[in-house]
Amino acid sequence: MSLPVEHDGIVVRHAPERHRYELVDGEDVIGHTDYRELEPHGTITHRDFVHTEVDDAYGGRGLASVLVQFALDDVRAAGLRIVPHCPYVAGWIRKHEGRFDDLVDWPA
Repeated sequence: MSLPVEHDGIVVRHAPERHRYELVDGEDVIGHTDYRELEPHGTITHRDFVHTEVDDAYGGRGLASVLVQFALDDVRAAGLRIVPHCPYVAGWIRKHEGRFDDLVDWPA
């Protein structure tokens, strides 16, 4: 699991108890990407990303990209695979072709 990191004063962290990765400004969660864990045989094998959002007041700063990169790096470090149901996560992976291709199982 990745340790929290800071990007331009915003903390990026994993919140596994909420099944999401978060952007935090001070005490306020200002963005998140949500996932569900897939356990086909009782063992977690995938993080299925289902939704990403950043507060409008923080838009245009590239924070969603920072958040998703952090999350996908963490999935890699955990030895899991990625299912990108979230349109933003899917688009990010396509834009950064080759970076996570070895971990992605595209939804049908």
